[in-house]
Amino acid sequence: MRGILIIIAGAALLGGACGRSRPAGLPEASAGPSAAALDSAWTRGERAFRSGKWSAAQRDFDRVAAGIPSTDPRYQQLHFYLGEVLLAQGQHLMAVREFRRVADERPEDRLAPDALVRAGDAYTELWRRPELDPTYGESARSVYQEVLTRYPGTQGARRATLQLGALAEQFAFKEYKNALFYFRYKAYDSAILLFRALLAQYPRAAVAPQALEKLVRSYQILNYAEDLRETCGYIAEYYPDPAGPRRHCAGVTVADSSGTEPESR
Repeated sequence: MRGILIIIAGAALLGGACGRSRPAGLPEASAGPSAAALDSAWTRGERAFRSGKWSAAQRDFDRVAAGIPSTDPRYQQLHFYLGEVLLAQGQHLMAVREFRRVADERPEDRLAPDALVRAGDAYTELWRRPELDPTYGESARSVYQEVLTRYPGTQGARRATLQLGALAEQFAFKEYKNALFYFRYKAYDSAILLFRALLAQYPRAAVAPQALEKLVRSYQILNYAEDLRETCGYIAEYYPDPAGPRRHCAGVTVADSSGTEPESR
């Protein structure tokens, strides 16, 4: 019995010793990157970023992200950099996440408006073919409009306005292609609805003159005389160039701008 107690006591002593010391050859628990290591990774990452070495930049910025506290002055810039690096590498949705992080975690930060614009840019780049699914285009438009709401008067808002104009051209082109599909298959009433909707929403789009020409032609085919006169009157006022849509209104009698005296265009 005494021998058993001695064995138990010895085992307890050994266990206590194991708890107090680290066996030779085992590494100590990591406390995370040191401040010097973070600074070094940051410097390398910025250098790689400026040189367009995206993989190297991401590797170093990921190291920084693993140890930098949110109170560090570089925190917002880090995630902005990561967004740009991911975008440059074609990882658009991951880039959106980083840019939104900058804008949403600290909306008062100087980088927030530009980060939100870049999130919109990432969605815009994903919408490569406007005639197909517009989901990414709609997401981009929503983000740019958010910039105008949250940061009016900023440089970011001015950029968002320009981007919204470019997006409007893409949406107009999409609507034109849809209308043209019905026009080509002689579903003229359906085409008319789409051409009219396009012109109402995007009256100054690059495809507006073509939409007007097809609209006039649809009215002529269906013999919609009143609609034809109204449209040709609009064309005479806003597209007076005889080489433009107006050439399709030859011989159509419309009211002048006062609406009192008819004239032939």
